[in-house]
Amino acid sequence: MSIALVAISATAWLAATTTTRAISHELGGAAADQKAVYEALVGYAATHRDWSGAATLVRSRAALIGRRITLTTDDKRIILDSQAGPDLQNVRPAAVVDPLDVDIGLTGGAEHIDERAAGPYVVPSEDRYVMNETAKNALRCLRRAGYGAVIDVAPTGRPRVLLTTVGRRAEGARIVPSPEGCTFELDTLVSAAEKKALQELSELTAGCLGLGGSAGQLRIAPTFRAYLGPRSVVRTKTELFKPAVPAQLTPARPEDVAQECVDAGRRAQLRPYVAPRALLFVTAPGEARTTLSLSGVGVGRIVAVAGSVLLATIAATVLVGRRLVRPLRKVADAAAMQVPAPVSTRDEIGRLARALNESAQRREQADEQRRTMVNDVAHELRTPLGNIRTWLEAAQDDLAPTDAQLLALLHEEALQLQHIIDDLGDLAAADAGTLRINSEPTAVRDVLTHVADSHRGAAHAAGVRMDLDITGDPVVLADQVRLRQVIGNLVANAVRYTPAGGSITIGANGTTITVRDSGTGITAEDLPKIFDRFWRADESRSRATGGSGLGLAIARQLTEAHGGVIEVESEEGHGTLCTIRLPECPDQHEEG
Repeated sequence: MSIALVAISATAWLAATTTTRAISHELGGAAADQKAVYEALVGYAATHRDWSGAATLVRSRAALIGRRITLTTDDKRIILDSQAGPDLQNVRPAAVVDPLDVDIGLTGGAEHIDERAAGPYVVPSEDRYVMNETAKNALRCLRRAGYGAVIDVAPTGRPRVLLTTVGRRAEGARIVPSPEGCTFELDTLVSAAEKKALQELSELTAGCLGLGGSAGQLRIAPTFRAYLGPRSVVRTKTELFKPAVPAQLTPARPEDVAQECVDAGRRAQLRPYVAPRALLFVTAPGEARTTLSLSGVGVGRIVAVAGSVLLATIAATVLVGRRLVRPLRKVADAAAMQVPAPVSTRDEIGRLARALNESAQRREQADEQRRTMVNDVAHELRTPLGNIRTWLEAAQDDLAPTDAQLLALLHEEALQLQHIIDDLGDLAAADAGTLRINSEPTAVRDVLTHVADSHRGAAHAAGVRMDLDITGDPVVLADQVRLRQVIGNLVANAVRYTPAGGSITIGANGTTITVRDSGTGITAEDLPKIFDRFWRADESRSRATGGSGLGLAIARQLTEAHGGVIEVESEEGHGTLCTIRLPECPDQHEEG
């Protein structure tokens, strides 16, 4: 479930990020479409007195952007609608279409009055010639001054000069005239049609500013900027007048305040010439929404889908989890009841079940070996103790004389008991890792000669020949006492299982020591068991003839404690070969 939650959270984050980018892209496109619609409608309103002819424009724009376009009055009464749709009473308008109060946030411009609203300021065609010639002179003046400029025609028909570059060129220490100096004459030319409108605008502006007696000196330039100056002088030839050089308004009337009054007067003049103010709605077809923001239903759908995915993931996880947990429970139950766990798959659970079964088998084998060892130890200890008790009771009851022979028998049984106890102590120390091995460079020839001499009497009594076969003077790193114990155990076994007339050869070559006999040999099925504790090839052998069954087990433990290995090769009826491989003595190795 944790993995599912993390995965779903990451997926939700990616989906939300992608959706947000898509919505932002769509919003950008919608904003561009809305701006284009707004500018088109403002342009229509600036050049028409009503909305009666705008139906075709509204429908074409709606078809182009694939949305519903609606124009209403301020009280939401529909003026024009591209198509029928839901009521818009509770919907906020996208914009207010009014050429005399332009939304500069949509247009990106700086003027609140659309310049296409010309009204009474249209210059008659017969008065444009002088203005055009003056504009050409201004263009030449600007170019001589190092400016780039072009001539443009305003919606009123008045030519105007627009700068395309703003650099100036210095001629020595003198700076050429500014653009205002080049275009001043053009800005002061006023046609007879404009004169009347500008005079009316001057009166409206003066009233707004509260100039009183100074109203006669207020002048409004064709650029709709206010100035104070003497009366205008009319140029009779062209019916144009040229005011004197204007002076800016006094500081008591800041320029921004004067401009607000000028704009207010223009709106009063232009209102009869433009279409009425209208509310613009750009909505999705069939829906009463103006933006791409998610609605409550949309959010609910996202939550429902995410919840469904989460529930489906949890359900799938639970089902898969049950499939995983069910075999684990079976394995746990089998381990608790100490029975073999079922292995039905080859995956990790199957490997776990097999490992538990193998561990249980090894545990059973170890338990069986411990039980067998306890029984063998009890049996091995019971025999000498029983003999000692029998002879002592016989002596107490005067059934056996207390003489040297009895003491010799008791001593022999005590030695046998001590031997078994010592062997068990060695095995216990080896198992616990506390067996002390004092390794030092040891001459193999001396060890083998000592072992042969100590067992030569037993071999002679059994009718077995004992030989030594040593190559060179090998030296190994070993504990001399423990090494004699290992080889002595192997030789004692060989003497015990070699019939009269046979032979035993103790050999050495480098770090390899061998004990070979011509005895009865070991069967193939018994060969893996020879190092088991208390194991005898012939179960019918008594302790006197078969030993304690610990000799080979001790030999292996001591050999491994030296860092060596011991191996046995045998074939029934063809004798046995025991091989010991020990580490080399470092000094001997360096000399070699």
